[in-house]
Amino acid sequence: QVQLVESGGGLVQAGGSLRLSCAASGRTFSSAAMGWFRQAPGKEREFVATISRSGDTTYYADSVKGRFTISRDDAKNTVYLQMHSLKPEDTAVYYCAAATIPTIVVEGYTYWGQGTQVTVSS
Repeated sequence: QVQLVESGGGLVQAGGSLRLSCAASGRTFSSAAMGWFRQAPGKEREFVATISRSGDTTYYADSVKGRFTISRDDAKNTVYLQMHSLKPEDTAVYYCAAATIPTIVVEGYTYWGQGTQVTVSS
């Protein structure tokens, strides 16, 4: 069992930066691949980024590549999403999730956090 709690969301102007954190409870964090997804109003939840258990493999959605960075600190049981050059279209609720292997599909993740709101104003 893994419990995930996101934090770090907020309101930021276009071009600004935010860092999201996802704190995990449970001893299985270091053995889990982690991912970030987002969901805007009226839209389906979409993949943002994923990182392998070892942290040496990452993958990003084309829409965030070069602007967002996913990382993990197993000593702190935390995964991060550093976001730069934010755009209004990045506005969404951001969720972290845990999986057995890194994947871009929602169905591949077993555990989910409650989400944190990111709003980017123009």
